[in-house]
Amino acid sequence: MSGKANCYDNAAVETFFKTIKAELIWRHPRETRRKAEMAIFEYINGFYNPCRRHSALDWKSPAAFESKVV
Repeated sequence: MSGKANCYDNAAVETFFKTIKAELIWRHPRETRRKAEMAIFEYINGFYNPCRRHSALDWKSPAAFESKVV
């Protein structure tokens, strides 16, 4: 973390929240909080972490990036 009032403190988290809202929340609103929680869990663990391409990984998915390292 950087110093107080530095605009880069929350940049990674804010980018993640923007992405999840744009790709999941705003496209498919859920009727209940529980359904929203389950959809977010499935998105993060089923798509975002293993499959979604990330710019920090040279536009590879984490699974593809890790398979090349091992």
